Amino acid sequence: MSVAEDQRGGINFARLLMSFGPLLFLVALIVVFTVLKPSFMDPINLFNITRQISITGLIALGMTFVILTAGIDLSVGSLLAFCGMVAAVVAKGGTANTLSLSTSGTQGYGWFAALLAAVVVGAAAGGVQGLVITRLKVPPFVVTLGGLTVFRGLTLTISNGGPISGFDASMRWFGTGLIGPVPVPALIFAAAAILCHIVLRYTRYGRAVYAVGGNAEAARLSGLRVDRILVSVYVIVGFFAGLAAFVLSARLNSSEAVAGIGYELTVISAVVIGGTSLFGGIGSVGGTVVGAALIGVLQNGLQFNNVSSYTQSIVIGLILILAVAFDRWLKSRVRR
Repeated sequence: MSVAEDQRGGINFARLLMSFGPLLFLVALIVVFTVLKPSFMDPINLFNITRQISITGLIALGMTFVILTAGIDLSVGSLLAFCGMVAAVVAKGGTANTLSLSTSGTQGYGWFAALLAAVVVGAAAGGVQGLVITRLKVPPFVVTLGGLTVFRGLTLTISNGGPISGFDASMRWFGTGLIGPVPVPALIFAAAAILCHIVLRYTRYGRAVYAVGGNAEAARLSGLRVDRILVSVYVIVGFFAGLAAFVLSARLNSSEAVAGIGYELTVISAVVIGGTSLFGGIGSVGGTVVGAALIGVLQNGLQFNNVSSYTQSIVIGLILILAVAFDRWLKSRVRR
């Protein structure tokens, strides 16, 4: 029996909306913006949207693991800035000549070392937060709210408040390069999404993540190492914050201390709008990809129609609230 059919053989519209609501909303947005501005569907603009959503989309993939366990990570924007600054220091070989866009005369360690530094620092930072949550029994909201301030402070300390700019062409390729007509960041995001989907859908670890989010105590009684799983999801979101930081720095040819401000709202919105429940145990990577695309299309479409960035923030915030309320309403309908 299809998830959209009830026991009497009819269509269950609540389940149908739970499964396809975000995708239908995305299609509706594309149609509306295309009617308002036909140039919205220009291939250049569509590829630009994929490039834009790849940064927050990568973090959203990691956040999906966290929210599936009924957790939250408010530090991802600051962690992105911190990891980006670490990657820049490694790429440039220090903090000297931070404002120079020239790559001549630098003694950096190359793009691979910068990438490795970013993802290792991100994963380690996420692991530390996970340990504090599980060992000290501090709520994730409080720990990651503190992390938001700590990582931003570390970023400002390393950079003295300024950017570090001027990376070599091999590093910039990861942010600005193309493979055919497709931006490299979009391909990185797609590959990461496929990998995360496989992990959550087809592995024992993925099933354990859902089990912990559904009922942590029942998962513990069934033999799962709940604390270890909880730590691991924060490591994963930290890893993706580091990867996104590297791609963003490569795209901008600069790592900035103010990078990532407000990203936590966008990332959490993408995950929740995509159908992942803030209460854990329900969600999918596919939904997160749709949610990230939906926000990207919404931001791009509003920009096309000359809506200010301040108003865009208001719209995204309202959509997040409505998405959570709608999620609760749908679940109450399905239980009947």
